[in-house]
Amino acid sequence: MNKIIEVKNLERTFGENRAIDGMTFSVEPGEVFGLLGPNGAGKTTSVRVLNGILPPSKGEVKVFGLNPATDGEKVRQQTGVLTETPALYERLSARDNLIFFGTLAGITDAELPKRVDEILAFFELSQRGNDKVEAFSKGMKQRLALARALIHKPPLLFLDEPTSGLDPEAAQQVNDLIAGLSRSNGQTVVLATHNLLDAQRLCDRVAILNRGRILALGSLTELSRKLWPVMWVDVTLMGDLAEQAASKVKALRGVIQAQGEKKSLAIQVEAEAVIPQVVSALADEKFPILKVNPRDYTLEDIYFALQAGEA
Repeated sequence: MNKIIEVKNLERTFGENRAIDGMTFSVEPGEVFGLLGPNGAGKTTSVRVLNGILPPSKGEVKVFGLNPATDGEKVRQQTGVLTETPALYERLSARDNLIFFGTLAGITDAELPKRVDEILAFFELSQRGNDKVEAFSKGMKQRLALARALIHKPPLLFLDEPTSGLDPEAAQQVNDLIAGLSRSNGQTVVLATHNLLDAQRLCDRVAILNRGRILALGSLTELSRKLWPVMWVDVTLMGDLAEQAASKVKALRGVIQAQGEKKSLAIQVEAEAVIPQVVSALADEKFPILKVNPRDYTLEDIYFALQAGEA
């Protein structure tokens, strides 16, 4: 299947300021792709270029095989955009907001009422559908803004800081909804955020940005392996046998070092494939194993390691 988004050597300048500096990436159908970085990294500018709101200064951009700079209207017919601010008409009801935006999106008069009812129910807003938006909480407004972005069933959704300013409960609700879009509807999602926990939970792959450039691109596993090609595994034994076990596994091929204290054994290996050999060797030597935990690096670990390299 063709890629939903293809970007090659993209640049966007504002006078002397280079907001996007040579970005190259692609987005596959049905994946949640993250654009991560601090304020000023180029996330929002990228979303605007991909939707044809801003033209690129240099480079090539294709969305659904179209050039957003020249076919922006056709691209936007197939995308939904949720910005950091909900951008709703607060003196209208939730239903009237959706009717208005659904009409702009070209939904027929015959189909629109049913579609509005469906999406209000999906976002658990049916009981408040006739209430004015000005009476909604921040979380409800953001859910309604997400409903607005999805009213025309776009195959591609852009989310720019969708949980910004929300309390933890409201942010959790919005994230649950986002996670369900890709899983249940097969929609492709581009998530622009500096919230690393949200990105780790939601994204299949991420591009980590700094000053308009991509520092690294890939899945969490791919990025951690690039940064830390060797890995640690922690083994918990039954009984204070870790020192003895460490001396046994040090001699194994692929083991870089092993440290043992009481019940805890820490082993550094060259690759993940070495771990089963280590466990098998310990079992052969009759060491009673309670737990085996390969150390996982978080997206936060990866992000700050990359940003530190740019400092």
